[in-house]
Amino acid sequence: MGKYEEEAGLMLQFWQYKMRRKPSLGNRLSKHIQNKINGLIPEKAHNAITVTIEKMVKGVLFGSKHTTFTKIDESSSLFLRESYVKQKIAFYQKTATVEGAVTGAGGILLGLADFPILLGIKLKMLFEIAALYGFDVRDYKERLYLLYIFQLAFSSQQRRNEVYEIIERWQGYSSSLPNDVEEFNWRTFQQEYRDYIDLAKMAQLVPVIGAAVGAVANYKLVAQLGDTAMNCYRMRKISPLTIIKQT
Repeated sequence: MGKYEEEAGLMLQFWQYKMRRKPSLGNRLSKHIQNKINGLIPEKAHNAITVTIEKMVKGVLFGSKHTTFTKIDESSSLFLRESYVKQKIAFYQKTATVEGAVTGAGGILLGLADFPILLGIKLKMLFEIAALYGFDVRDYKERLYLLYIFQLAFSSQQRRNEVYEIIERWQGYSSSLPNDVEEFNWRTFQQEYRDYIDLAKMAQLVPVIGAAVGAVANYKLVAQLGDTAMNCYRMRKISPLTIIKQT
């Protein structure tokens, strides 16, 4: 096992510790407030948002059948794979930053348009990352794995604990999955994502400061998703012995 794999194993351990960490008092209070706010929103509005996000995600995730990805040899080292992955993350960060600045400068209407555009950028980045780690994104279950990565990156700590358990036992969990995406919990997915990014993105709708807020928020959100994806795939690529050795 090379030095890079050992270092990656150590970084993975720190990340796993954060994913397993129980919600703090601040996390619980924040989630409680968000639940209260969500309770005030009419059920029809929740259903409309759920359907909208479900269609958006499905359109990108299950409609991208002819997307071309960077090809990499199957025998490539983790170092080479992650070198390409980091380049892709940097590329999508720049793309999202420009998009956030443009929509943020355009006021409320363009600011609202940022939501579906950014969602598409994030999901396309996950496709690229999965392929670079050597996973076949034509497989329905691998595409579903991307949704769990997405949830892990943009959820409350409580929900993050639950999703991490699924990611951690993915091999066994995926074997029991039905070949039907309709059974995915879209309501929880959209609500957790919306609650998580609300504070970061609402200021983007404010005139004058919207462009700067949109650029910074998008840059950080894409970076967070990229880091989460890298560690989720490290769990599947790095030998368990490498992780234990660092303990």
